[in-house]
Amino acid sequence: MATRTINPTIIFAEMNNQYTHTVLATLTLLVAGLMASAQSLSLEDCRKMALAQNRKLQAARLEVEAAQSLKQSVNANAYPSVDGSVLGLYLGEPLGGAMNGLIPEYTANGSVSVTQPIYAGGKIKNGRRAAAKGVELSEAQQAAATAEVLFEVEQSYWQVVQAAEKIVLANRFSAMLQALHHDLKNSYDAGLIYKNDLLRVEVSLNEAELNSVRAQDAQVLAKLRLAQIIGSADSVYFTLTDTTFAALPDPIAAMTSVENRPEIRMLQRALEIETIQGEILRGDRRPTLGVSASGVAAVGPNVNISNGDDFMTTYYGVASISFPIYDWGRKSNKVKEHTLRVSAQQQRLAETKELVSLEIQSAYLQWTQSARKLQTSALSVQQAEENLRLANDRFEAGTITGKDVQEAVLIWEQARNSMVDAHVEWKIHAAAYKKATGELK
Repeated sequence: MATRTINPTIIFAEMNNQYTHTVLATLTLLVAGLMASAQSLSLEDCRKMALAQNRKLQAARLEVEAAQSLKQSVNANAYPSVDGSVLGLYLGEPLGGAMNGLIPEYTANGSVSVTQPIYAGGKIKNGRRAAAKGVELSEAQQAAATAEVLFEVEQSYWQVVQAAEKIVLANRFSAMLQALHHDLKNSYDAGLIYKNDLLRVEVSLNEAELNSVRAQDAQVLAKLRLAQIIGSADSVYFTLTDTTFAALPDPIAAMTSVENRPEIRMLQRALEIETIQGEILRGDRRPTLGVSASGVAAVGPNVNISNGDDFMTTYYGVASISFPIYDWGRKSNKVKEHTLRVSAQQQRLAETKELVSLEIQSAYLQWTQSARKLQTSALSVQQAEENLRLANDRFEAGTITGKDVQEAVLIWEQARNSMVDAHVEWKIHAAAYKKATGELK
């Protein structure tokens, strides 16, 4: 039966071709990073940069300013308005100078009027209330956007740290396998073992190299994502100060209140605005009262009809009151429609509170589960390290083969890899729970 000689170098070259473009991109990034001054960032640094530079938060701040400007505009409706106008007039024949000059050939008029609403059925007052609630709504939207961005910062930050730890782990794993490969190579050269024992380790070395490439790719992508969130998309040449083995945050107390969630405040403010809009609609069924005063000055030949002078001034005042009499139920049905819509929105608010409460409980369970997973993975690492130590001792004593040591190294690598993942998962779930309870600020 024909046999096929397996060359690990060829295998590695074939596998590496699939990642050539990624490796080149990574090397380019690393070389450029060496040429640039790398910035060291902590999690708090990234939070501050995101709060100051993130585009989503900048847009949210502009929305708040727009709502404040609208509020000022609506508040001005309660104050008197002053308007002025200037008119120049020239009349040709036969009108100009007709009636023995009573109709002037040309004239210029200027007027100033002051208008003050007295009562508008409560629409002005309610309009001001609605505008104030609009500012609160935009502020709640800004708070929701802030919580979302800060969660994205924590998530991306720990993903960068996770990738960096995976690179370190892959290098340590490769170093262990290379040491084992060296010992097995000596044994193979001495004719003590078969070549397949050596090839088995070389395959694992190839896999370790691929894992390192994958981790480097993941780090590049995570850095790009983090840089975009913190507003530094033009530069990813930074390092992070934390590791997955940093001190864990303090345990978070279980919470069930939903009132801290900005999404709930948003719905509450929107409901309040709709309620005020109902009052404005009711104001359409009430009388309105206003007064105005105007002063007029005119210049022209014989423009003053009382004495024939070329200059005249006068003034007049107007008081008006209007009230609806009958409109076939059009306005009352609008009020009824709006009242029903407000009731429907109240039901949606109640449902959202229930869903948010479920989200909080789910986030808490995920956080506690990740804590237990982290404890278990830490114990597994201790056991894997002890197993590896014993395997190395027995291998040196000649009681086990290189295959047994290789399996111990693989178990150690898997345990350390799981612990890195569990640690990052714990931190992300902790941030998710804070976000769910409205405490991520």
